[in-house]
Amino acid sequence: MTLSGCQTTKSSPSFSLFGGHKTSASASIIEALQGGIVGRTGVTLSNSDRQRALEAEYRALEGAAAGQAVAWSGRNVSGKVVASAPYQVGSQNCRQYSHTLTIDGKETLARGSACRNGDGSWSPLG
Repeated sequence: MTLSGCQTTKSSPSFSLFGGHKTSASASIIEALQGGIVGRTGVTLSNSDRQRALEAEYRALEGAAAGQAVAWSGRNVSGKVVASAPYQVGSQNCRQYSHTLTIDGKETLARGSACRNGDGSWSPLG
């Protein structure tokens, strides 16, 4: 799945978990994840693999059902992101999530939480 800017596309509309029209993640929305929890694993990924990993984190946070894995694969690496049920912190929707990376058969697990901003981006907690 290619994620592009927040522009209207000719595809049929879909709706996010939190209501409203779901748009594709732009680079700025992915950037708001600040490297996501995949960035906290200490695993070095190529730019394209890091982008795939962050896109999977965004898709899991934005619209995946609780417990549903969002899988991705890259060059010699794969991953899956699983978000928990959403919860409220003040007026923000938040979710806990995990990201499992598999490189050469070895799994690395990271866990974290993120909250959704008004512009549709997600910011990690802590």
